[in-house]
Formats: sequence, structure tokens, C-alpha cells
Amino acid sequence: MSKGSKVLIIDDDPTFCTMLKGFLLKKEFDVEAVFSGTEGLNEVQKNKYDIVLSDFRLPDVNGLDLLQSIRQDKPALPVIIMTSYADIRIAVQAMKMGAFEYVTKPVNPDEILLTIKNALNAKVGDNVAVTKTTPSPLSNKNKKQSGLIYVEGSSDQSTKIHDHIRLVSPTNISVIIQGESGTGKEYVAKMIHANSKRSENPFISIDCGALSKELAASELFGHVKGSFTGAIHDKTGQFVAADGGTLFLDEIGNLTYDVQVQLLRAIQERRIRKIGGNQDVEVNVRIIVATNEDLGEAVKRGAFREDLYHRLNEFKILVPALRERGDDIIVFAQHFLDLANSELEKDIAGFDAEVLSIFRKYSWPGNLREVRNIVRRSVLLTQGNYIQKETLPYEIVFENRTDVAAHTTNNQSMQTVQTEAPTDLKSLAEKTEREMIINTLIKVNYNKSKAATILKIDRKTLYNKMKQYKILHSEG
Repeated sequence: MSKGSKVLIIDDDPTFCTMLKGFLLKKEFDVEAVFSGTEGLNEVQKNKYDIVLSDFRLPDVNGLDLLQSIRQDKPALPVIIMTSYADIRIAVQAMKMGAFEYVTKPVNPDEILLTIKNALNAKVGDNVAVTKTTPSPLSNKNKKQSGLIYVEGSSDQSTKIHDHIRLVSPTNISVIIQGESGTGKEYVAKMIHANSKRSENPFISIDCGALSKELAASELFGHVKGSFTGAIHDKTGQFVAADGGTLFLDEIGNLTYDVQVQLLRAIQERRIRKIGGNQDVEVNVRIIVATNEDLGEAVKRGAFREDLYHRLNEFKILVPALRERGDDIIVFAQHFLDLANSELEKDIAGFDAEVLSIFRKYSWPGNLREVRNIVRRSVLLTQGNYIQKETLPYEIVFENRTDVAAHTTNNQSMQTVQTEAPTDLKSLAEKTEREMIINTLIKVNYNKSKAATILKIDRKTLYNKMKQYKILHSEG
């Protein structure tokens, strides 16, 4: 599926663009590269692309604004965000807004190729995923059914989540699943469906965050030919497509007021009407919704309809952030290691003890999605039997540290000499300056030109400062 696929690269670094374009051309992709967000958006509007690779930091537009514009114009077009390690939390926000995935710079060729292939194979076509599942994936007899992988952590929070899934699944009660991005809300929804009496019927997932006002109503309820500009044929809405099964509305808080009104009517009356149509159609659909915000608070702000909230809030499942779930991180890391071994045809035995210690201490802002990405990347880079610290991105290894005694990556090392606590203003200023230089060098992966630009000094001054403060950096 990848050969001949058309790729658009948006990055303001010409050298990086040339290298990435050359690599993808060798893999038989059709590639175009532009150097600004404005050029990229023009390309997306004028030409048909299968996938977009965009740097997050662009000279003319904010990466999130560009992503939003692309999603509005071409909601079915997968976008991969390329970002520095310092931008991980922003990358998570990009995922919430509809980016397919993010990769960190410096880009590993095998990693970016794998991510592109996954995006092209994901069939994100119209932001709707239809899944057929079979009953009882929670049973001990079979932990894998129709692509659903049963992974239950050992924490009290995990036990509570799965108890709630078992409790609510056999009913027709509407469910709100609330949690941060990447915590596995869709997984919970699929588990509820798979253990319900509707399990033999469709499970349809809609990403409300990727739909414009016009597209949302059409996607949910369908339309008749000629009902609005671009309606060149009749369309069946997802309520009808999910008849007898489950409709999962992800990030429901993004729906506009008008669509919320239509949704409330459909849920209450169990009937829908196509846009431009004059006939009602009865539907039998269970509604499960997900949100990364507290909808009750959104109601108080006037951002979400109170009547719709109470209609949906028949049962709520709170999915906690991974950082609140103790040693569940180890369970999930091992699960993603097994998946990565299978996907990448490798046989990594496990994690070094130091890596497990780092995993326990890290805050995991991207939750399960970030664990999956980090483990897959480490499996790709690991040559031995166990994943070592050197394969991890430095923001995981050095989170919350302001000084570094020794930092070693695959082919680079930085050593710093500890200084005594300052006893006067001059010493305090020097210590602060020294720490700022160290942190900046780490953030840019020791690229001195970039570090000098960020610090607003020239490269020679940076070298002098490093010498003054005994910050030694040598190639390994």
C-alpha cells in the first residue's frame, strides 16, 4: 500500500527535507517538500496527498493551527507531526486535535517508515472505524478476540475500571468515559461493546474533534443528494450504520451546539432524519461517548448542553492517567513490547532494571499512547536481548532534572563538573547561566548552532561559556 503513495513534507529545514525526501523516494514514495505552513496548506488544497509529515515548529504558522486547517479541509488525510523532545506535551495536544501520530527528532528512518505505513494501512478514510467483535473478551479463556487485547493492570484503579466494564456491559445504559488523551478510552468502549448483547453487531467510532459543523451532522445522520454544496449523492449516516450495535463518539465536547441539539433528539426519540430529508428513520443504537474534559464543568461554562449531558451521563467511567496507576506501567510496557516484537519481527526479552526504574518515575503525559511509541522505538533500536537506557529519549531519562552529571546516548556524551553552592550574587548568576546552557544543549540534542540561537548568543560565545563552566562535550 505504501509504494506510489503521495507524501507531503512540511519543514523549514531544507537539509532535513532533502534527506527525508531522498529516503522516501528510495522507498518508492511520491514525495513533495515545502518549507512553510502556508505553502503546505496550499499544496493540500490544490493536490491529492495520501499523508502529510509536518514539523511542529514552523516559521509562519503555529503547528496546531496548521493541523486544524488541514483537518477542516481534508479530514480524512492522516497527518504525522515531527517534533523535538521538548515539544512532547504539545504533540499530545496535536493527537487530541486529530494528528495520526507524532515522531521525535532526530528522526529515525526505520521509525518514520513504520509510522507512515501504519498510517496508510489504518484506513482513516472518513474518520469512522467499524469493528466487529465477539463476546466475552474479559473471560480468561481467550484474551485476544477480533483485535481486542485484554490487558488488566494490578492497581486498584485498573481493577475498578474493569469491574465497571463488567457491570455496565450487559445493559443498554449510555456511558461517558472520561480521561486524558492516550489513556485508552476507546479500548474501554470496545470492551463494553464486546461484552454486551450487541457484540455481534457493529461498533462504530467517530472522532468528533476531526469533524466540522457541516460534516458532523452529515456523518451522524446522513444527507440527501443536493441538500448542501458538495452533497453529490445520498449518504447513510453512522446512526443507521450502527443500528443494533454501538456508536462511540470520541471527544464529544467538540460538537457544536446545533449538532448537540440534533444528537439529543436522536437519542431521546430513537429516530433520525437525514440533512435535507423529510422522513424519519428509527434506529436502535447504544451511545458511548468519551471526553478529555469534565463535561459537568463544560455545562457550567455554557460550552455543553445540560440536557444532553444528563441524557448521556447514565453511567460514568473515569480512566486515570498512567502516572496515577503505580506499577501498571510495567504491565503495559511488557504488553507493548510483545506487540512490537511481533510487528518488527524481533525477539527482545525484556527491559533492563534501570529502564524499569526510569519508567516508574516518568510522568507519561501521553499515557498509553506514549508508552507504546517509546517501547516500539526502543525495540527498533535495541541490538541485544534487553532494552537499555541508551535507547530511550532523553526527556524520559532526565525529566525534572536541572543538572546532569553524565548523559550518554548512542554516539554522544556530555559530562559536567559539579559546582559548590553559590555564596554570592555573581556565583548565583554563573550557576544559573551554566544550568541554562546545559538544559538548552540537552533540549536540542547537543546541536550547538541551535543552542546558540535559542540562547541568543553566537556559536563562539557558546564554546567560551562551555569552557568557562567546564561543560565538556565530545563525540563518542
